Amino acid sequence: MRVKEKIILLDSDTKLQRYAILQAIMEKAGLDDWQVSAICVENFNDANYRRLLEDLERREEKKFVIDLEAERLQNMLEQIVSVGKHVKGYHYIMANLGFKDINLERFMHGGANVTGFQLVNFSNPMVIKLMQRWNKLDQREYPGSDAPPKYTSALTYDGVMVMAEAFRTLRSRKVDLSRRGNAGDCLANPAAPWNQGKEMERTLKQVQLQGLTGNVEFNEFGQRINYSMDVFELKNNGPRRIGYWNGDDKLVLEEETQQLSNDTTGMDNRTVIVTTIMEGPYVMLKKNWESFEGNDQYEGYCVDLASEIAKHIGIKYKIAIVPDGKYGARDPETKIWNGMVGELVYGKAEIAVAPLTITLVREEVIDFSKPFMSLGISIMIKKPQKSKPGVFSFLDPLAYEIWMCIVFAYIGVSVVLFLVSRFSPYEWHTEEPEEGTDGPPSDQPPNEFGIFNSLWFSLGAFMQQGCDISPRSLSGRIVGGVWWFFTLIIISSYTANLAAFLTVERMVSPIESAEDLAKQTDIAYGTLDSGSTKEFFRRSKIAVYEKMWGYMKSAEPTVFTKTTAEGVARVRKSKGKYAFLLESTMNEYTEQRKPCDTMKVGGNLDSKGYGVATPKGSQLRWTPLIRDMDLCKRSMDKSSQALSLSNVAGVFYILVGGLGLAMLVALIEFCYKSRNEAKRMKLTFTEAMRNKARLSITGSVGENGRVLTPDCPKAVHTGPPVRQSSGLALVSSELP
Repeated sequence: MRVKEKIILLDSDTKLQRYAILQAIMEKAGLDDWQVSAICVENFNDANYRRLLEDLERREEKKFVIDLEAERLQNMLEQIVSVGKHVKGYHYIMANLGFKDINLERFMHGGANVTGFQLVNFSNPMVIKLMQRWNKLDQREYPGSDAPPKYTSALTYDGVMVMAEAFRTLRSRKVDLSRRGNAGDCLANPAAPWNQGKEMERTLKQVQLQGLTGNVEFNEFGQRINYSMDVFELKNNGPRRIGYWNGDDKLVLEEETQQLSNDTTGMDNRTVIVTTIMEGPYVMLKKNWESFEGNDQYEGYCVDLASEIAKHIGIKYKIAIVPDGKYGARDPETKIWNGMVGELVYGKAEIAVAPLTITLVREEVIDFSKPFMSLGISIMIKKPQKSKPGVFSFLDPLAYEIWMCIVFAYIGVSVVLFLVSRFSPYEWHTEEPEEGTDGPPSDQPPNEFGIFNSLWFSLGAFMQQGCDISPRSLSGRIVGGVWWFFTLIIISSYTANLAAFLTVERMVSPIESAEDLAKQTDIAYGTLDSGSTKEFFRRSKIAVYEKMWGYMKSAEPTVFTKTTAEGVARVRKSKGKYAFLLESTMNEYTEQRKPCDTMKVGGNLDSKGYGVATPKGSQLRWTPLIRDMDLCKRSMDKSSQALSLSNVAGVFYILVGGLGLAMLVALIEFCYKSRNEAKRMKLTFTEAMRNKARLSITGSVGENGRVLTPDCPKAVHTGPPVRQSSGLALVSSELP
């Protein structure tokens, strides 16, 4: 043995000779620094076996030599399979001499490395002749003749043949074994040996013949010599000879024991069992399924997927509906897997094509492909009664915070427009008295954008009705431009979302999230009794989900359902008093199916995917189509929702930026015109700014009735007013 760690399992019925072999192994282990442990499993029941295997699992022991009698060996193997220790990474050597006598069907697709020895060569002409006679036996007269003889029967047969040959030899030597007085006395003290015993022993050692177990020959110590036995390894298509062992050459391997991981040899000539579950729209019976046979009886997404996989890999397959109707979970007490996972773990199926969720616990015992569909846990409730539209339902297309921001934006834009109009000289002008009327110009040069006109301009623009006044200054036009852009985006978004709200029925749901479920007690909620959703809540460390799990596991009557269909039916019959937690894809599918009386509420509780599953180490796992599967994209939520502030935040940013730019431009205009006025009026820059500020704030003219404007000539005094097309009111002298 080349391994450094190994566990030997044996029973106490083993012969003393085997104890001697065990002692020799222990001595060899000490010399070669092996770590070998021998465990006696005498009188172990199923529970004892499972506890032992779990203890060895905690110790991370994965290499075993099993030396048990046939019945105990079979029972031990069943328990190994039940706890999932027959998968890739585990190594077993069967120490008996009848590897083909062991029922390893459930081990076959697990992935564990199983090696054993076969003493009886079924290609031996003597064995073939015996089997021909064996198969002709009447089972009523010879019970058990329906199964091939085991290696122990062959050894018994050869033992009888050796005894017969020894008696024939003694008889040919004229040795009389039947004479009186020759019998020994086993009860005598000391025991009296049989007179012909020495002769008989010597004759048995000299016997040589060809039996069912090959060459039968003994050395001077009575040990069998010059015999050979085959070495077998368990493959996906059954036991296969990989070499032989004899006393001279020891272990001889005739071929490479490992295959390429993507090899599908042996699958071309047999039918692969595909396990799945009856769950719409993945797998369903056709309406006229009675008129079809085999795979043609089914339809659905997973049926098409299985057909596509088989076509690309080039295999024949048979769809098998899982008998217990479950996806797969491990019993916390027995550690036995049920459902489709159990079908794969225990070798009853070779691939699972179904809505089977990829979870960490399942990946410990089976392999998954990449997800072919992404989903999450969601909440299904009974669809509530349609609610009458409210008086202010026209506000629903936009979220409450957007409406508030629009109001503040409207007020803010109006105030900014008022301010920039007051500070910008270009918004001030005078009006000439009409012809035929005499009168001095107004002491209050008009500015069209007072606070009320500013509010009216902003409101008209927002309502897309316009206004009879418009800004004349650059800063005022910047304010108007960004406000028009803002209203364009907001009104367009509102109109588009309003159309969706008018076409989608609005309903008032008592539950909107998992938090709502956890807080209340009127509405019961549960999951599928055996599946990833229940496992999610059982293992979750999030406070809300822990609270929900505590309620579900203690609820009476139980809130768990055996099938998804049962859960959906319970939702429909509960009159709104039961919520079902299931995968979002199934929830959305049911919502669209008649009678359309269920609905999905809230977002998904987690994110996961469906994958194609195979046993650990299966050759199918590494085929390119399954390994790289990515056939479906995540479904999109198409339900209409009110636009949130984050959807239109950019428009508000542009508006605020535009208002800031407008105020900066108004300040530049103010300073620039003040500088020009200072030069023309021969004033200081400070005095010019003071006059401009007085006009902007109070609307009054400057000292001596003068109004300083950019177009005012240097000589300024009182006189008749002159109308100008632009600029501020001015009083000028006679111009040359």
